Amino acid sequence: MSDFIVGLTGGIASGKSEVSRRFEALGIVVADADIAAREVVAQGSPVLAEIAQRFGADILLADGNLDRVRLRQHIFANTEERRALEAITHPAIRARVREICSAAESPYAIAAIPLLTEVGGRAAYDWLDRILVVDAPEAVQHARLLRRDNIDAALADRMILAQASRAQRLALADDVVVNNSDPNALDAEVSRLHTRYLTLACSLKHRPRAQAPR
Repeated sequence: MSDFIVGLTGGIASGKSEVSRRFEALGIVVADADIAAREVVAQGSPVLAEIAQRFGADILLADGNLDRVRLRQHIFANTEERRALEAITHPAIRARVREICSAAESPYAIAAIPLLTEVGGRAAYDWLDRILVVDAPEAVQHARLLRRDNIDAALADRMILAQASRAQRLALADDVVVNNSDPNALDAEVSRLHTRYLTLACSLKHRPRAQAPR
């Protein structure tokens, strides 16, 4: 069981997945909040039933699965409805991510939470021992979005602006990986952090969890 948990976050197209994969290659369990978000709304789940009760049965497909397209359209640009959905799903997502991390057999675990800043940061995830931010300049994010998603510049701008600012994310950080060049440059950074987290995880075994280093 992993007692030391690192929250990993970053803006869109910052390279979070690249960093996560490198930690996984080192044998570290990564609990992905995006995957957890899909799991908690699986067909027949209590969360899906609550969504259907709140937003109507037509939010489900004929096979009983969530109609993600319809739900996305419904909450898009509707702050009240989006918050209602988040109130239903976020507690379950947090619980699932924590469950995976706590059960991990690796020396420490990574909780990959793309919207950590937006959902409340440390207040929402007070069981994180450290927060690692994958950072990239907005110009780099913008260029990556154009290449990755084949979208126009205006949409890329809106996608970046819809998230917390770069400064807001960095304000949460205990550790920062700057990913503004060749992804291969991440290898050394992840290796350095891995060594540090192993040391911190080991030291945590000899002190109360509430005193985990920041």
